[in-house]
Amino acid sequence: MSEENKQIAQELIDAVGGLENISSVAHCATRLRIMVKDKEKIDQNRAEDIDKVKGAYYNAGQYQVIFGTGTVNRIYEQFIALGAPESTKSEQKEETKKQGNKFQQIIRTFGDIFVPIIPVLVATGLFMGLRGLVTQEEILALFGTSPDALSDNFMLYTQVLTDTAFAFLPALVAWSAFRVFGGSPVIGIVLGLMLVNPELPNAYAVGEGEADPLMFLGFIPVVGYQGSVLPAFIAGFLGAKLEKWLRQRVAESLDLILTPFLTLLIMITGALLVIGPIFSAVEAAIMAGTTFVLQLPFGLSGLLVGGLHQVIVITGVHHIFNLFEIQLLADDGMNPFNALITAGIAAQGGAALAVALKTRSKKLKALAFPSSISAFLGITEPAIFGVNLRYIKPFAMALIGGAAGGFFAALFNLEASGMAITVIPGSLLYVYDFVPLMLYVITNVIALGTAFVLTWMFGFSDKMLEEVKTE
Repeated sequence: MSEENKQIAQELIDAVGGLENISSVAHCATRLRIMVKDKEKIDQNRAEDIDKVKGAYYNAGQYQVIFGTGTVNRIYEQFIALGAPESTKSEQKEETKKQGNKFQQIIRTFGDIFVPIIPVLVATGLFMGLRGLVTQEEILALFGTSPDALSDNFMLYTQVLTDTAFAFLPALVAWSAFRVFGGSPVIGIVLGLMLVNPELPNAYAVGEGEADPLMFLGFIPVVGYQGSVLPAFIAGFLGAKLEKWLRQRVAESLDLILTPFLTLLIMITGALLVIGPIFSAVEAAIMAGTTFVLQLPFGLSGLLVGGLHQVIVITGVHHIFNLFEIQLLADDGMNPFNALITAGIAAQGGAALAVALKTRSKKLKALAFPSSISAFLGITEPAIFGVNLRYIKPFAMALIGGAAGGFFAALFNLEASGMAITVIPGSLLYVYDFVPLMLYVITNVIALGTAFVLTWMFGFSDKMLEEVKTE
């Protein structure tokens, strides 16, 4: 096995232009990430024809080769053994930040900030779904009880599970922003907690008219920022920059005392009196635009989002949607965006499955089958870059399937209780009631089925194998 992996590593080194064209190599859970000096020296067809390679593409300074979990570790070991210079993912990330245009760099920064906090938001969404499930009258009847019989203590316990992450969301965002922009994360946490201090009027209570904001200088409204993202993000960004600036100017003997003191004093004053009011208004405007799109009549939002989301994934700027989903959940506790993007993801899996069943190529079958399964678990890169986009038509058919599934979900206003998990795992976000769960299943069947049928009938034939090789 090691000799086989060594041969694969050597073939890949040759395909990317040899060791002299490799700046460094690292890997993540599924992909080998190669920093190349000259991307024109990469032989794409040669790389994709290598055994165990499930897809390869160049993005933002990295040549990313998909091997899959476990396999990538072994190929990486052979890569290093053959003389490729290794680097950590953080070192590659710093190098990657210099790649691409300004917009791409900004979107990558959004990803760096929001991706680390998504796991706790996923857990919160699952807690919401499970609370909805266990408090359903039909479910409780199976155990000889009813919703009225649930104790206040039990409901309080479930609220602790479901409300904590969003109640202290600014602390999570400020912590991550300080971490990304080079500040002290613990200062970010405290700054974020200050924004939701219980002594401030609760933002939700003010929004519902149950409390009044504090008025500073007679005209500046001050409230807590429970559930807000953008004010905490801006405060975290400016706070990290301020802390770094202060550390360069405060004497070392006083740094431990003065730098945190001045950073928090200046930033909480600015956050409550300037940043908060201004960027809360900006955040409200952005969400109003997002809500407008999601509420387009006749299922148009589903056609747009379900049909185009995976196109945006190819560009690598899809992390911007994390901001929208987090804010949707913070505002309303529900996320209509999840069902729409789920349709696009399921459709990519359906198209890859059609290719796997229709082709006579053993190598393509071995690539397309696991790629479709990966998509059904919510990860589409192997299906997109390894199969569908390589032959173009399957990808186009998958976009149609995503639009069809998204159209259905939008017609029925399907909403999730969380974010970040889709297709099969995503069903856990809809167990809060029987009807949404069934609508979610139908959405996936429509998306997957449409993409599968269209790809089978019009989107793929084995003639494409030779055409792609010729190109």
